[in-house]
Amino acid sequence: MTTPAWPPLPHLEIAVVPTLLLGWVLVQVAGAEGIPVKPYNLTWKSTNFKTILEWEPKPINNVYTVQISTALEDWKSICFSITATECDLTSEMAPNVQQTYLARVISLLPNSTGFLEDAVYSNSPEFTPYQETNLGQPKIESFKLVGTKLNVTVRDTQTLARSNGTFLSLRDIFGKNLQYMLYYWRSSTTGKKTAMTNTNEFLIDVDKGQDYCFFVQAVIPSRKDNKKSPESITVCTRQEKGKFREMLFIVVPVILVIIVVIALFLLVCKCRKAKARQSGKEGSPVNIA
Repeated sequence: MTTPAWPPLPHLEIAVVPTLLLGWVLVQVAGAEGIPVKPYNLTWKSTNFKTILEWEPKPINNVYTVQISTALEDWKSICFSITATECDLTSEMAPNVQQTYLARVISLLPNSTGFLEDAVYSNSPEFTPYQETNLGQPKIESFKLVGTKLNVTVRDTQTLARSNGTFLSLRDIFGKNLQYMLYYWRSSTTGKKTAMTNTNEFLIDVDKGQDYCFFVQAVIPSRKDNKKSPESITVCTRQEKGKFREMLFIVVPVILVIIVVIALFLLVCKCRKAKARQSGKEGSPVNIA
């Protein structure tokens, strides 16, 4: 693959990329002499097409401006004269996530105007969002266990990538190239089984009357790196036990009410009997010897 001919930056000299230790030393020297420090350790952080460029060091006597470009476009400034060490470039990449991008961080003195001869900058590694963004943790949207069939639906994750002004989901972007792996097992055992789908739904055969636990993982088999997402949260079926608990919530109060009614009934009967005995004693004739 031919390396893109990235647009040049006029009137800037390219310095040698320092090691982290040398970079730290240069920061101290530059800060003391009022020279803009050279950025280093430029790193892309991207998940589900939300993409941020990070770098070092924190500014001492300087500010940063970030530019981005493709091989076919001129440099475009995004973050101007900032003192932060990160810049969100998502919106610049969102319309075309299959394009390859290059960014650079320019270090300037705070009072500088334009790109001066004494400005220094560093280029980022090239970055292609479609191939390199990390897949976020998937979420199980719903599941249902009926007889010997377990149906699991994975939520279609929305991203910040756009097409004609509309935000796209992972499925919109990757199509059938996005697959999901389901790991499932009986809740009473640890041996896992797997199933794969290139849709967002699973329908698998299970043992009747058994509860199951499971989680999913997004996979893009065509990638060389970053093929798999983190695992989703593990969930388990508890339908029958859930119904039993619901019945308990209904039956227990009813039983308590019945017990209270019976107790009151017995108490009333006892009081009536005691009152009747008392009346009988008062109505009896008195014997005179």
